[in-house]
Amino acid sequence: MNSTKKKRNIDIVVISDIHLGTYGCQAKELLNYLKSINPQTIILNGDIIDIWQFSKRYWPKSHMKIIKYLFKLISEEKRVYYIPGNHDEMLRKFVDFKLGTFSIHNKVVLELNGKKAWFFHGDVFDVTMQHSKWLAKLGAIGYDSLILLNSCVNFVSNFFGKGKISLSKKIKDSVKSAVKFINNFEETATNIAIENKFDYVVCGHIHHPIIKEIENNNGKVMYLNSGDWIENLTALEYVNNQWNVYKYNDDDFEKETNDSEANIDLVDQSTDEIFGKLLADFNFKI
Repeated sequence: MNSTKKKRNIDIVVISDIHLGTYGCQAKELLNYLKSINPQTIILNGDIIDIWQFSKRYWPKSHMKIIKYLFKLISEEKRVYYIPGNHDEMLRKFVDFKLGTFSIHNKVVLELNGKKAWFFHGDVFDVTMQHSKWLAKLGAIGYDSLILLNSCVNFVSNFFGKGKISLSKKIKDSVKSAVKFINNFEETATNIAIENKFDYVVCGHIHHPIIKEIENNNGKVMYLNSGDWIENLTALEYVNNQWNVYKYNDDDFEKETNDSEANIDLVDQSTDEIFGKLLADFNFKI
């Protein structure tokens, strides 16, 4: 990407479900996006680092660059809110931690042009998370394996000029129980938001990017979901009092494709080594 190209000014950007540390994470694409915008506030709405599966010792340099770039934004005094999700729930032990413009919360409430916006990850509404966490973790492993298989399928598909396909999206779109889960999730979130007089409710967790108004007998609310950076490559942007779903694959900006480290991208290090190196490189150079 041309570093001299003017960045888009954004009041708030909401990013969730990056899943750093997994094969499916599209870290290079995310870094391209982050470098193309100038946000005043960044809300990291859960599942940023996939601590559940961190033991696999998979941590590419492209994933480290995301962490370092976020530190760079903090050093520039951008407001950064981190809301842990289920995959990075360990960080909930540090709720209310603050360092400069960076802080960790279970939820964030902001007033936007006279309207109240409620931000939280959303796993609290997941029955599987509440009662069968081992099953949820098993499902996460299966999902990551499916994404890895999908990469092989897409390699063959691209070779024959058929384009990319998403196996997990096709499964989720075709399985009635998955569709019902999404509908129940949205209904639960919006019912509580309406009851508490919020104008916006902003979630992640279900990897389903959308903006829509939902109404019940008690009122209405704008429901937003930021999607993910595994399949959808989406974020929420708030600019000039207007929310939009950003879709990386629909953006025609000049995307950086050359990576001098492409052939040595995989880093096989322990957690201590990875974050020890991060602290040692705390000069924010990307």
